[in-house]
Amino acid sequence: MHKTTPFSRWRRLGLLALLGAAASAPALAQKAGDKWPERPVRLVVNFAPGGAADVLARAISPTLTQVLGQSVVVDNKPGAGGNIGISETVRAPKDGYTLLLSSGGAITINPLIYSKLAFNPEKDLTPVAAVARVHVFLETHPGVPAASVGEFIRYLKANPGKLSYGSPGQGSSPHLAGEMFKRMAGADAVHVPYKGAGPALSDVLSGQLQFWFDPGPGLRQVEAGKLRLLAIGSPQRSPQYPNVPTLAESGLPGFDADSLFGIYAPAGTPDTVVEAVRAAVAQALEQKSVIDVINTLGATPAPMGRQAFIDHHAAERARFGDLVKSIGLRVD
Repeated sequence: MHKTTPFSRWRRLGLLALLGAAASAPALAQKAGDKWPERPVRLVVNFAPGGAADVLARAISPTLTQVLGQSVVVDNKPGAGGNIGISETVRAPKDGYTLLLSSGGAITINPLIYSKLAFNPEKDLTPVAAVARVHVFLETHPGVPAASVGEFIRYLKANPGKLSYGSPGQGSSPHLAGEMFKRMAGADAVHVPYKGAGPALSDVLSGQLQFWFDPGPGLRQVEAGKLRLLAIGSPQRSPQYPNVPTLAESGLPGFDADSLFGIYAPAGTPDTVVEAVRAAVAQALEQKSVIDVINTLGATPAPMGRQAFIDHHAAERARFGDLVKSIGLRVD
């Protein structure tokens, strides 16, 4: 029997998004100037296939293709907590033919934790458009003997340093969620960074990792009974899982590890190009097919003005900066 992988499911969802975009997207939007784009546009994703950034990119790229009138091709460049894809983007010509879809954490947090970055995201990237607010869900392997957050914390405390959790990389929102959780719960566990959420999910499913803070791809496995969902790491409960408590409700008041994912361009990209991409993303976020994919991740579409998206980065640095310093998180 053919085995369906999480990645293949996301690819099918991407196809549904393409069909939806073709049926409902408006005719080509006004382009930036008379020439751009004259050839395909590359949308770099700085995490591995199967993760939240990859899923979002493949969900919106069909509508971007329809609106801009040229193919928008997803190109995964995972590694180093998202830094490889960021570096690939900032080195690209400032002509609108290379864009980046990244988690906000890779942009705002990585400069705080990586001592040797060849770029400065604040200076070398231009925020273009927010796509989705990605939530994290505390999930455990079924072999972990805990049916609630309280039971899980007691189990962690009884086994200090013996359990492992995975994340898409150092400084990612799932990683910081794990560190926040350990600190607030007074428990210990080993962090294992991966090149994306997809590889981390595979190891949680196999039992090599005992838990993780899922940015969305593992929810299908929860519904299939292969993972146990204990809580959401957001200020509010998820509309898709209204019976699942927040961590704040479960004894960790103030817990909030949400991350805003969005599109960036190399600094110096013409304003007309930036505005054309922003407008195309706004149209994508109106498509039911795209909204359905985002909802499947347990995420929330995040249409907002460009200035609000820009301002959000400063707020994120302030929110997580103290945590990064307090845990001494540095990567050489």
